[in-house]
Amino acid sequence: MQINALVVDDSGIMRKMVMRTLAESRLAQFIFTEAEDGLDALKKFDPKKTEMAFVDWNMPNMNGIDFVRKIRANMKRHVPIVMITTEGTMAKVEEALDEAGVDSYIVKPFTAEVVRKKLEPLFAKLSQKSKKSKGFFSKLAG
Repeated sequence: MQINALVVDDSGIMRKMVMRTLAESRLAQFIFTEAEDGLDALKKFDPKKTEMAFVDWNMPNMNGIDFVRKIRANMKRHVPIVMITTEGTMAKVEEALDEAGVDSYIVKPFTAEVVRKKLEPLFAKLSQKSKKSKGFFSKLAG
């Protein structure tokens, strides 16, 4: 299965680490697009092609949580978004998951094992949904 994924972080090194870790997870074959902040991500987010997004919280110009809110407010279909950030307080986690609509939350620093454990339920849920509704992932599963 191939996934077109947007990786958003103001640190190029961190973007590379996220991409490498996702590739090592073997949950999918990822095709990555990189963005350096929320504004750059809005320009690069393609509602027809982007199938997942991995987003940092703290970035210049537009932070990750504002990017998530804009995407959620303007999207007709649900694109899974994973917050990968140093923000680990319960208040921040709740804001991201409950208020902004993030699908999963990973705190930095992370390991490949942590990423896989956090993402497996998301991939399983999406896979089940696509089988029932022929929505997201349906074109990927065949």
